[in-house]
Amino acid sequence: MSVYDVIALILVIAGAFFLLVGGVGVVRLPDFFTRTHAVGKTDTLGLVLAVLGIAVHEGPSLTGVKLVAVVVFVALTNPVGTHALVRSAYMSGLRPWFKGQPMPDDPTDDHHHAGAVSGADDGAVAEPEEDRR
Repeated sequence: MSVYDVIALILVIAGAFFLLVGGVGVVRLPDFFTRTHAVGKTDTLGLVLAVLGIAVHEGPSLTGVKLVAVVVFVALTNPVGTHALVRSAYMSGLRPWFKGQPMPDDPTDDHHHAGAVSGADDGAVAEPEEDRR
């Protein structure tokens, strides 16, 4: 086993770890925004590390260059896509959960619905705000 194989293995294992942490974040976190934050960060890093590990294992070849191109593409597009998804959810009326409020998925709470504006008594979704650019 060469030094490159050890580096590749470490990178792939680190990438798998971050992907696993992102999956746990989706299950454990309370609302859309915190879940998206966890996945946006960890999936980008996990995928970049795993694909770089495969590129190191492949070595300097056409396949390695293609894998590095994939890493660059993911590193540029995944954060932008996550931001666009969260911004569109917020602009459509979905509001974040804050500590002290009932959990978004709490079936015992009659006044709080996923997507409801904080403080709304009827659970109605607020109209989107004007775009502030």
